[in-house]
Amino acid sequence: MTRWVRNQAVKWRRLDTPRLGRHHHTAAVPRLGGVAIFLAFAGSAGLSLLAGRVLDGGVTLPIRTILAVLGPGLMIFCLGLYDDLYELKANWKFGIQALAAVLLYANGVGIHRIGIAGYDEPLSMVLGLPLTVFWVLLITNAFNLIDGLDGLAAGSATFSTIIIFAVSLLRDNPLVSFVAIVLAGAMLGFLRYNVNPASIFLGDSGSLFIGFVLSALALVGSQKATTMVAVAIPLIAFGLPIVDVMLAVVRRLLRGKPLFLGDDDHIHHKLLKMGLSQRKAVLVLYAATAGFGFLSLVLLHGDSMIALVLCVVGCGVWVGVQQLHYAEFGELRSFVEHAGQRRRVMVNNLAIHRAAESLKSCGDLERLCQTLTEALAPLGFDGFMLGGSDVGRVLQGNLAPFQATADARFRYDWNGCAPKPEWEMRIELSTGSGEKWGQFFVYGRCLEEPMLFDIHLLNGEFRRGLVEALQRGLARAETAAAEKETRKPYVMEYLKGARISIDAD
Repeated sequence: MTRWVRNQAVKWRRLDTPRLGRHHHTAAVPRLGGVAIFLAFAGSAGLSLLAGRVLDGGVTLPIRTILAVLGPGLMIFCLGLYDDLYELKANWKFGIQALAAVLLYANGVGIHRIGIAGYDEPLSMVLGLPLTVFWVLLITNAFNLIDGLDGLAAGSATFSTIIIFAVSLLRDNPLVSFVAIVLAGAMLGFLRYNVNPASIFLGDSGSLFIGFVLSALALVGSQKATTMVAVAIPLIAFGLPIVDVMLAVVRRLLRGKPLFLGDDDHIHHKLLKMGLSQRKAVLVLYAATAGFGFLSLVLLHGDSMIALVLCVVGCGVWVGVQQLHYAEFGELRSFVEHAGQRRRVMVNNLAIHRAAESLKSCGDLERLCQTLTEALAPLGFDGFMLGGSDVGRVLQGNLAPFQATADARFRYDWNGCAPKPEWEMRIELSTGSGEKWGQFFVYGRCLEEPMLFDIHLLNGEFRRGLVEALQRGLARAETAAAEKETRKPYVMEYLKGARISIDAD
């Protein structure tokens, strides 16, 4: 079916044209692969069910339950096909998917009980229906999100479907075994044309349909297992798409972006950015899917293995995410680490407030330098500099306690003579009327430790107090220099007329 659908899509010009950004193919490719999978799946399932009823010794499967799954599945397939052909807004897609999940639940396929922390009682519709809708939406869209590289979504889904098939065999669930192996066969036939370089894409009609059927099979299969195992096996078997969708949600929340806005930071995108080819990236993710599948099979030994398997999965996911180098999660980790340092932030902020108060009473440059040292040195700064024509005019001939720099600035370093600063932060100083008056620089020689204070505190009251203190200090220094120059000739004339001895002091 895949070759025929591909040729028809090319004939009808139903092609996916490459666009800069998230697409990695260079030529237009048909994206109606889901049609081939659906036709193969429906045809094979229908003929098999017919044969089972006609031939002697055939296994009779509950047609009502099959229709309860495939009826809403047909709705999801049509939704994806329409989106492939004409595009559909996200709210419409989620609304139709939610309706299909409601139909599942209404036909007896849903979450009717859950065993967590010793609770194992039937759930009312108030809880069971929302949980069923959430599960179906999660798995359906998870497989849609990983459909970004040739063969990735279909191959990963094939691994997961084979796991579902194996589990259902061991649990003696012929309905799930039948649907799972038919779906796996349809996807394997499609994969021949979908591996890199793909001649046809899965499309939303394929990824949404596959994800929906797998979510429904997990619900049907969970009815013949102990409750904790029933919850854990599908969660781990679908581990790769679930982890990818969780990372996408957290990533977009941290960025402040809409949840339904696509990006190029999915797991497969990150592997490509690390230098892997498409084929190698897909193989790595196949291996991850196989690992999730193996761990889900371990749970068949009973509830006693759940803690160990979840621990292994958690550690593996943590290590894997670290290797992908998401900047958002680095910031989140830093936020958590610094949450315990909030007391130090408060202490440093209070030091800046006290400095702003002290600056109001500073009448000379020495007292100003002492106040700034007490406030800024504990924050991690190594000193400060002053710049501007008014500052230069006064300090040029009266440097103490400053040091002149090559770029006409005046530096005060509380750590003594040190190498040139590696970074600096500038604050523009202006008078009360808004006229620019000079610049104030704080600097440091390393940024190995975070600056634990609210930087906006250097702006308002602190900056106004600094300007006023500098104006008073510079005015006093200028007055003192002028008085010294005025007294000098009189002192010299007196010394010439008087015969006195002067100590070296």
